[in-house]
Amino acid sequence: MNKSELVEVAAKEAGITKAAADKALSAIIGAVVKTVTKGESVTLVGFGTFKSAKRAARTGKNPKTGATLKIPATTVPKFTAGTAFKASVAAKKSAAPKKK
Repeated sequence: MNKSELVEVAAKEAGITKAAADKALSAIIGAVVKTVTKGESVTLVGFGTFKSAKRAARTGKNPKTGATLKIPATTVPKFTAGTAFKASVAAKKSAAPKKK
């Protein structure tokens, strides 16, 4: 599902226009990005938590040449799924028919 499909579903479920749903979704995404950029976390109970995490410097390997290279330390966004979200996905997977 991409953003336009999500906007369409949100508009239908909330009974609002697609333009209003798009504006609301963009505002929410913007707020999450701005908050995580500041180093704070955003927790949506039952859904999950968005936060920033520090990644240490490390040595990598160029897959084409095999040469080693230094990868600098950086800060990356991280999402941790909430308990209800995990349970919902796990229940859906276990209900799926098994291939023979």
